[in-house]
Amino acid sequence: MTPAAQSVEARRIAELAPIIPVLVVEDVAHARPLAQALVDGGLPALEVTLRTPAALDVIAEMAQVEGGVVGAGTLLTPQDVADAKEAGALFGVSPGVTPKLVEACMHHELPLLPGAATATEVMALYEQGFDMLKFFPAEASGGAAALKAIGAPIPQVAFCPTGGVSPGNARDYLSLPNVICAGGSWVAPKDAVARGGWEEITRLARDAAALR
Repeated sequence: MTPAAQSVEARRIAELAPIIPVLVVEDVAHARPLAQALVDGGLPALEVTLRTPAALDVIAEMAQVEGGVVGAGTLLTPQDVADAKEAGALFGVSPGVTPKLVEACMHHELPLLPGAATATEVMALYEQGFDMLKFFPAEASGGAAALKAIGAPIPQVAFCPTGGVSPGNARDYLSLPNVICAGGSWVAPKDAVARGGWEEITRLARDAAALR
């Protein structure tokens, strides 16, 4: 799967809803009810970060939830790509990108949403064929104003800003012509997940789904 083909699929997934939940899940028992709550709230694309020992099992469980499109976040190495694909991930997200990571995603046919924070990084990825990127870390890299500025000379590239995106600033990003969706963790608060507050999470997801 070429970078261009990966971006076509990544863009399709990004267009499913205005927010992609960024999930750090410690307990695999929470996987299915959490995914169901988010899908019920109108957020079908789910990014499970590979930051916990349970992450791959969580991806495998969430992949069983009807209507969900589960991806793996924090892909850092080719082994991460292979493990994510085997677990059932339908897309991958990385904070940055390396040639080996791109090669692994091509080999395993895993659509990648690669991270970029500067015009040079965006241009380098666009040169390879990627035109759907993650803007990360969004707020620390200048926020919506910076992404708007990047979009002026490089309108061909679309983004999913992630990192510091919140209900208070999400619309600033989503109003930009080069933003398809944004990534956010607020729709699945740790305390709500820990106590099984699935109805609360569904409500938060509905609010996020209505942002645009």
